[in-house]
Amino acid sequence: MIDQSFKEELGRYRERVEDLFYFENSKIGRGTYGLVYKAVPKHASNQYPNKEYALKMIEGVGFSMSACREIALFRELRHPNLICLQRVFLTNEKKVWLLLDYAEHDLWHVIKHHRTAKNKKVPIMVPRNMVKNILYQILSGIRYLHSNFVLHRDLKPANILLMGDGPPDMRGRVKIADLGFSRVFSNPLKPMAELDPVVVTFWYRAPELLLGAKHYTKAIDVWAIGCIFAELLTAEPLFFCKEEDIKAQSPYHYDQVKRIFHLLGYPSDTEWPDMKKMPDHQKLLNDARAEGTPITTYPNMLHRYFDKWKISPATNPYKLLVRLLTIDPTKRVSCKEAMEDPYFKFQMDPKPTEDVFNKYPIPYAKKENLQESELLGTKAKLDAAQAAMQQHQMQQQQQQQQQQQQQQQQGHPQQDDMHMQYQMDHQGGPDEPPNKMMRRMGYGQDYMGGPMMGPGQMQPQQQYAQYQQAPRGFPPQQQMMRPGPQGYQMAPNQQQQPQQQQRWPPQQNQQQQFR
Repeated sequence: MIDQSFKEELGRYRERVEDLFYFENSKIGRGTYGLVYKAVPKHASNQYPNKEYALKMIEGVGFSMSACREIALFRELRHPNLICLQRVFLTNEKKVWLLLDYAEHDLWHVIKHHRTAKNKKVPIMVPRNMVKNILYQILSGIRYLHSNFVLHRDLKPANILLMGDGPPDMRGRVKIADLGFSRVFSNPLKPMAELDPVVVTFWYRAPELLLGAKHYTKAIDVWAIGCIFAELLTAEPLFFCKEEDIKAQSPYHYDQVKRIFHLLGYPSDTEWPDMKKMPDHQKLLNDARAEGTPITTYPNMLHRYFDKWKISPATNPYKLLVRLLTIDPTKRVSCKEAMEDPYFKFQMDPKPTEDVFNKYPIPYAKKENLQESELLGTKAKLDAAQAAMQQHQMQQQQQQQQQQQQQQQQGHPQQDDMHMQYQMDHQGGPDEPPNKMMRRMGYGQDYMGGPMMGPGQMQPQQQYAQYQQAPRGFPPQQQMMRPGPQGYQMAPNQQQQPQQQQRWPPQQNQQQQFR
């Protein structure tokens, strides 16, 4: 039993985040399981120096399994390229707060800065030396995680932080953040739980994950690093694809797999022998067959993609990228092997440095406070996008209806609205001709005794007038028409038939009309 008096006394002396830091209205991001605020101590002390911190509020009440896992990993892991956990707070409302190092920049904003400049036709790409420095430190941090049997599982530009101007020993340092998806694996590797199938954002998800692999290795983090490397080189996501609900129950995503194979080619049996053993491999083939896409014949087009960025297959960056994006996870390079690649060892290039900015002024803006709309989760963002799309479609339909009304007021009714010129017999109007579909498509004038014409060649008023004067009930065999010098005419074999042939159905009552 818990001593309630001790619990109450502890609650009275428990330090509150609100009493120690200013952080209201300073939301700067969103992690896997919570919001992130920028915080400043209210009273500087030895424990909390006068500097900026990151406060992460874990969603939910109390210590969830994900929160316990993230806190345990943060407390045990220490590396220059991992974000550092300073303290954990538990409020009386059972809210969990994590006090972390604050980084002024992240790769998402860095890449966005260069992508915006490129869209404005200002070709300012990420400096090549900066790309090398960032990549080397990412590999160093993930290598440390893997050596301690930890998979990050959610590597993407938004989770790669960059320290800004501050202490000289911390300036320009890469910090890997957000261990909310991280998991400890055993050696040898065991299958992952099927209750936790969704890992890594789609654009950075390895093909073995997309095809439903239940046990996977450190290679999934290496693949994500390769995707980030390519994005740094081009300022565009390499495997961009329309992203659906990230909380889906299955990691399979046909469009994402197709995008990967479109650039890297469909792997042969020698390139990836185990692909046919993937749980969703047959589903991939079925979807491709239903779409009519020859996905199994896709060649490797990666070199053509990088041609427009002036990156030759003979260069060291391209060669390392190919090793990081090897389609077979068993052949994919490890972080240790990648750090020993000639890309980092080439004597003619500068060696990687701890300051990714190489002591130059930092051209990137600091993080700003985000609006509530920018802090919505992935599902909420998608719902908002779908609602906006539906609203846009409704506006288009309204505009089309207004245009049709204006044309009708000007005396030019729309061909699709011809059925509005008629009324059904039970509404007090004349009987509709047989085969209404033919008439609505612009044909059917043979029922009215008029010339055989194509769509749009006769106004509804003329059709109605001829319909009133024409005998009813021409046989459907005479609906065969073909283009001729006088518009649509009867086919020759039909024209040779006498005009006064027996009507259909058998003419028992000359006044009988089709209802």
